[in-house]
This record gives sequence, structure tokens and C-alpha cells, in this order.
Amino acid sequence: MDLAVIDSNRLSCMGLQNLLQDIIPLSSISVFCSFEAFVMSRPERFAHCFVSSGLYFEHAAFFQSLSHHCIVLVQGDNFPRMAGLLTINVCQDESHLVKDLLRLRRQGHEGRAALMPPPAQLLSSREQEVAVLLAKGLINKEVASRLNISPTTVITHRKNIMEKLHARSLADIIIYVVTQGLVPLEELS
Repeated sequence: MDLAVIDSNRLSCMGLQNLLQDIIPLSSISVFCSFEAFVMSRPERFAHCFVSSGLYFEHAAFFQSLSHHCIVLVQGDNFPRMAGLLTINVCQDESHLVKDLLRLRRQGHEGRAALMPPPAQLLSSREQEVAVLLAKGLINKEVASRLNISPTTVITHRKNIMEKLHARSLADIIIYVVTQGLVPLEELS
């Protein structure tokens, strides 16, 4: 089985490569320190890609097409939960990281559906519209005007979005809309 680790931090890549080699000894693990190097390596050949959250976020449209193969490497527990997106916290001690990797290996990607509902069920279409406009920097009053709804309705949608995404700030909403492919990163101001 071919696996890829994509992270600009070479030491992180090497550490994860060693752990994966211990857990899945028959696998071939390739390390890429840039998105460009990964793309040039025929990414479709990899069964799974472990990609840093920064690179995933920066190239969300590309990684969305590989979403069933991607595991996002996050630093801490503050990365918002995303529908259909597997994450591994790399800022924990080695024993916990190994347990998380083993859990993912046992679950496989069939277990993904049990982790979270599919994206379409997470937010309604109106909530997605509101989330995109908020991510683009519009204030509640501007969102209301753009969607022909009252500011109170926008506030209600915003509250529901925050609850459904377990978001703590607008930054979590921005991460959600970009990683779900609702808006390209370039369109955000």
C-alpha cells in the first residue's frame, strides 16, 4: 500500500513516516515537503495521504477531489470538525498518536460515515449561503440585504451554523467553507 505524507515541515514528515512504517510495515511511505512535489508524483497512486492542515486549507479544491483518501494533520484539538474529513492531532504524545493512527487503520474509510454526517446534512442550503457570505467578510446587515432576509434571521442562521460546526469563531466558519469547497480561498478578502 502506498501512503503519502505532505507537510512543509521535514521533521514532522519523517516522524510520521517512521510511525506509519512501524504500524503498517508492508506499506511504502513517500514524503513530500511541498504541494507541488506531491502533485508531480501522480497523487492518484496513493491509498491515503496525510496532509498538513495548512497545505490542505491552501489547496482545498485539489484535496476535495481526494477527500476519501486524505487524513488532515492538525495541531491541537482546536481545528473545527468537518463533515467527511478525517483528522489526526499531531500535537500529542507518541502513544496517543499511535492509538489514533491504529483506530483510523481499524476503521478504514468505511468508518468515516459514522464519524460525522455527510456535508449536505450538516448545514442547510440557506445556512451554507450565510456561511459563505460571512466568510467573505460581510456583516450580518449586509448578509441580510444580499439574501433578502432580516438581520434577526441572519443572527439565527449564524447561531445554528456555529452550533452545527462546533465553531468557536468566524475563523472556524471560514475553514469550513473553504475545506468543503463552498468558496475558493482566493475569493476571501
